[in-house]
Amino acid sequence: MQEIDFCRVGGIRVGHAQDQEAATGCTVVLCESGATAGVDVRGGAPGTRETDLLRPENLVQQIHAVLLTGGSAFGLDAAAGVMAYLEERQIGFAVQVTHVPIVCGAALFDLSFGDHRIRPDREMGYRACMNAGDRSIAIGSIGAGTGATVGKICGMGRAMKGGIGAAAVEVGPLRVGALVAVNCLGDVVDPDSGRILAGLRSEDGRRVCGTENVLLDNVGNPTNLFNGNTTIGVTVTNGLFTKAEMTKMASMAHNGLARTLRPAHSMFDGDTIFALSTGTVRADLSTVGMLAARMVERAVVAAVRRAGSLGGLPGHGERRLGQYSTL
Repeated sequence: MQEIDFCRVGGIRVGHAQDQEAATGCTVVLCESGATAGVDVRGGAPGTRETDLLRPENLVQQIHAVLLTGGSAFGLDAAAGVMAYLEERQIGFAVQVTHVPIVCGAALFDLSFGDHRIRPDREMGYRACMNAGDRSIAIGSIGAGTGATVGKICGMGRAMKGGIGAAAVEVGPLRVGALVAVNCLGDVVDPDSGRILAGLRSEDGRRVCGTENVLLDNVGNPTNLFNGNTTIGVTVTNGLFTKAEMTKMASMAHNGLARTLRPAHSMFDGDTIFALSTGTVRADLSTVGMLAARMVERAVVAAVRRAGSLGGLPGHGERRLGQYSTL
């Protein structure tokens, strides 16, 4: 098993666009030749686009892009720019008079971090497509990860910076990768050591103290208001699979979130993972799903390790913060 760049999985290009001052942005995964896709939405508060099309019994068999965006539901407007970019190139589902690109998407909530009046829109989505390439991609506080934050259960003042990360591997001819924008309610944990990499800080801001402890202290208080959450991502393989099998791959990939986010899939997150099949390599689905989960783990860790400080919130690189084990 050898690590590779995410775009080397094949059949995709990735582009970012963002507004650093407003602390929001979007990321697009273009699969212009078409990709068989599935999705699994686990969070209790999702913001998604065109996910019903991915149900195995529905007509459309391939999609042409996945949008990961900030701006909550407002940010899904960026999909219009992605569709315009693809239609101009006659990419999409042929309907005689034009081509209708199939653009799926998911949004994370970053409105409370930057300028809530500025959200990803048609222009930003189009710009992300213009920026798309098939080589090594930037990660951290960029694209959909620009306004991403983690550890917000006690308010934004004690949170840390999240971001977007990527990871991919090849095993013989098989390639599997993941791209994840990390914006969770809780903490991000290194699955190997159990150490918190980023999350809720102590009141003095010098230690990472653990979201699960706060949840346990308030087990009888259901009125806490959690906002600003959701982790969204895309897994890709050059394996040959059906829509139903891609739905299963997306489901297995969520294991990577469960092993790195504490907690994952809360009622106040909209955790969503898409899965794309872009190739012709025959492979065992269980093995590919296992690899997808591992790549999600690595992408989550990469996202917070590379996230730079922004808007007064420290990133993982702020070494003055103590690091503590989870429960």
